[in-house]
Amino acid sequence: MQIQVNSDNHIESTSRLEEWVRTTVESTLEHYEENLTRVEVHLRDENGDKPGPHDMRCQMEARPKGHQPISVTHKANSLDQAVDGAAIKLNHALEHMFGKLRNKRVGANALAANEASENPDALLQEEFLENDQALHS
Repeated sequence: MQIQVNSDNHIESTSRLEEWVRTTVESTLEHYEENLTRVEVHLRDENGDKPGPHDMRCQMEARPKGHQPISVTHKANSLDQAVDGAAIKLNHALEHMFGKLRNKRVGANALAANEASENPDALLQEEFLENDQALHS
């Protein structure tokens, strides 16, 4: 999983900051590492040089393999809180997406099993074909 960190002009992008963001994202999303190609992180100070509540914003966009990107945003008083909040939100969004996909597969398998149990002739035919193929191999 590639992690790309971007920041606006009001946030000084240092190698230390980028490494901390990468470590936070990797540790929070490690469960999905094999399923993601890239995570883009965008850091922004909403008020520029003026202080204000919830003026730090972190947007994260994950790119799951074979699926549309998922984007989340979190605003907070500090950059640390914004990054942590966005990472947690992204983890929940990925959990939800992969959970739905898992349920679809389980549902499809259950439907196929249910159809087979409702049609015992189909099972007999399948068994006959398997045995016939084994005999002729």
